[in-house]
Amino acid sequence: MPLASNLHYFVHNEGTMREPPVLLIHGAGGDYLHWPPQIRRLPFGRIYTVDLPGHGHSGLLGCQLIEDYARALIQLLDALNLPSVIAVGHSMGGAIALQMALSYPQRILGLGLVSTGAHLPVSEQLLNMLAHEETSAAGLDFVIKWAFSPATDKNLRNLARRRMSAVRPTVLHGDFAACNDWDVRHRLGEIQCPALILAGTADKMTPLRLTEGLKKGLPRAEMQTFVDAGHMLMLERPVEVAQALTDWLKKQPYRLGT
Repeated sequence: MPLASNLHYFVHNEGTMREPPVLLIHGAGGDYLHWPPQIRRLPFGRIYTVDLPGHGHSGLLGCQLIEDYARALIQLLDALNLPSVIAVGHSMGGAIALQMALSYPQRILGLGLVSTGAHLPVSEQLLNMLAHEETSAAGLDFVIKWAFSPATDKNLRNLARRRMSAVRPTVLHGDFAACNDWDVRHRLGEIQCPALILAGTADKMTPLRLTEGLKKGLPRAEMQTFVDAGHMLMLERPVEVAQALTDWLKKQPYRLGT
């Protein structure tokens, strides 16, 4: 993976200039592999998949605030000479995408919001577990248990746990604390770009009431639900999510140089 602004990223269709650039932003404790190949290699658009600071192959430390993650990604766009992108984020990544649209509206052409909300409350029990070395592994087990629908293949759960366990415990705790401290419900009306909201009906970490709140608050949002899918929607239903994103991206106006 190449490096820009101290962040590692994967790019697909980089030479395709007539279609919009798309930035895929993973969630708490994740890395670029949380986006499966069907989505990292979407047939439409220039797809950039990034490891956030302190995650995956990226250097630096993890951020303590959603706003700081948003700033780091704007610096990445500057380094890549991308004036504007469609930001697609999962969970905490969706929060980062929303914050980018609020803080840097001229840089965001549209939003893909997967299993996320305008605030992402985290239980005090989980935060306490992740905050201490002796209980952090149990906290990670808690996350994996609630992140997938009951029907999810055990091997996929185990793979997700191995990937998340590679993130430093302090970074994982910082991610969930950043989510808990963030709330932009009162500002959704400021976001004027189009948005696609994707949600699983069996999501226990970001229940439908939170994604429905996004649909109600964003002026130009549409929403699609996936029956019996959990929080890790893009891993559980990669083909369906890829198709939903592709269909929506093809409808978005894009002029080279915007």
